Amino acid sequence: MNRAEPLVLGIETSCDETGIGIVRGRTLLSNTIASSMDEHARYGGVVPEVAARAHLEALQPSIEAALAESGVGLADLDAVAVTSGPGLAGALMVGVGAAKALSVSLEKPLYAVNHLVGHIAADILDADAPPLEYPTVALLVSGGHTSLLLVRDLTTDVELLGETMDDAAGEAFDKVARLLGLPYPGGPEIDHAAASGDPKAIAFPRGLSRASDMARHRYDFSFSGLKTAVARWVEQRQAAGEPVPVADVAASFREAVVDVLVTKALAACRDHGVPRLLLGGGVIANRRLRDVALERAEAEGVTVRIPPLSLCTDNGAMIAALTSELIMSGRPPSTLEFGADSTLPVTEIQVAESA
Repeated sequence: MNRAEPLVLGIETSCDETGIGIVRGRTLLSNTIASSMDEHARYGGVVPEVAARAHLEALQPSIEAALAESGVGLADLDAVAVTSGPGLAGALMVGVGAAKALSVSLEKPLYAVNHLVGHIAADILDADAPPLEYPTVALLVSGGHTSLLLVRDLTTDVELLGETMDDAAGEAFDKVARLLGLPYPGGPEIDHAAASGDPKAIAFPRGLSRASDMARHRYDFSFSGLKTAVARWVEQRQAAGEPVPVADVAASFREAVVDVLVTKALAACRDHGVPRLLLGGGVIANRRLRDVALERAEAEGVTVRIPPLSLCTDNGAMIAALTSELIMSGRPPSTLEFGADSTLPVTEIQVAESA
């Protein structure tokens, strides 16, 4: 195995996107993604069984496309990597099964890694950015996860500071979009509607931000109450026979979510004396979130890092990148004694590591 610049194929199937990535060291060769989002749109959200079936159909052509784009063959690989968790159990099983089959048939080492830590590793693939410094605070915001992490070392020491107590931010966007009659997925639709709205029009609540909440849940998130507040506000307008100002509701809701995310992330930076904040996950595509984070972080002397947006959504390249870092740091591969773990804790960067 080439431990200086390992050639790694990464498989990511934790939700509704089949991601195949190929990385050589810290150089991105291919980032192939097949999304089943259109299949879920009719249901207004991700259906696990539909996602798993879509992964089965997309895996082989996605692997072939990634190999063609990168100009390498399966025999050239130094290792195979796969997301073991967290995510949807059925979807994860498809990727895990495929990775094990490739590893055994090719006689290549297999690395089973953590999906959330992979989002941090995506930053390494930005050729135009300086090396990632440690420690750093990472805010990961996606359809299924909202997590605040302290990263002392990508391959050995990731601490969970806080996470969502109920809905993830992405889920809240989807549910509020549905309340407003906007299509799925809700994030881009809310963002578009909010562009012409007033973010101060409606004073929606900021979950877990009161003094009494901050004592126990300083770094945790809750968006269920916000979603309910939006629903009640809309219902009251409709009951009174008044039109619902969709743009103002969308802008005010988005501002409440962004305010909580940025406030808690910067609090973690201050509390731990870390002047660095990394943003990751699909919801980072929200321009208002990026703009507010950059503006408020600059005022506090905190440097913000954002991976290329093409690497913020779930993808196999980030899984390959994390595995490449593990290999270069001397970590042995995983055994075959692992499965899909839908609740894999972020502290488990690699699972089933060989003795």
